[in-house]
Amino acid sequence: MVQAAELTGVRMSNLLWLADAQMERLKPFFLTSHGRPRVDDRRVPGGLVFINRNELKWCDAPREHGPPKTLCNRWKRWGDMGVFARMMEGLACEGSQAKVVMIDATCLKAHRTASSLRAKKGGRRQARPPHRKKFEDQETVRGTVSLRTGGLNTRLHAVTDADGRPLRFFMTAGHVSDDTGAAALLGSLPAAEWLIADSGHDADWFREALKDKGICPCIPGRTSRGKGVRHDECRYKRRNRIEIMFGRLKDWRRIATRYDRRAKTSLSAVALAATVLFWL
Repeated sequence: MVQAAELTGVRMSNLLWLADAQMERLKPFFLTSHGRPRVDDRRVPGGLVFINRNELKWCDAPREHGPPKTLCNRWKRWGDMGVFARMMEGLACEGSQAKVVMIDATCLKAHRTASSLRAKKGGRRQARPPHRKKFEDQETVRGTVSLRTGGLNTRLHAVTDADGRPLRFFMTAGHVSDDTGAAALLGSLPAAEWLIADSGHDADWFREALKDKGICPCIPGRTSRGKGVRHDECRYKRRNRIEIMFGRLKDWRRIATRYDRRAKTSLSAVALAATVLFWL
């Protein structure tokens, strides 16, 4: 990432421009332009990074990155078509170390605008099952934001390589357990020898599923088991790298606090941040 030193005679140290080598790596994932050629692909991605890192309105983007309408349309169109997710996954396949993978989850605060989706008009409201508590029904229609004691939040599940670089993401409501995220990401795990996770992923079905895939689990047992589960403590110490990855992602304000109503849009921001921070 290159910081622009001087543009049109005005010093703009906060502008972001992708280097030539970075653009060459990203070009294979850009959509093909039909008809009129697109605006410079180098300034628009820089504007998208600037907006997501600082959580600004589109109209607040520096004019050097292009018209706000262009930035907004490009973000929405590419996000809906999964371009940002393919960027991260494509670059991850090129340079990841899949001998050891790690899985974990973190909670993200959600702004009130992220939970304002309503059910379709005319729809009949279903009665709450007797086993469900009141707060469990206070979610968005898409089910990825929940109201807990600490306020609105959402949960981000991730799989990384041995260096803590992200490979896959999955988003659920804040009250969803780690087992649910592990089940969703299980099918996309790369061929690895070891998987490192915390005790929140300690489940017999998960251990058996990993063994069926030829992966040795390094997961400490829950205290509720009564007796401990043997695991490689020396290898387990490397798990802090996935926690560091979550911390670096949350340096981007649009990820630390979720403002987007749609989970797909929020995951696009996560994928863009992961691409810039870890794979370029």
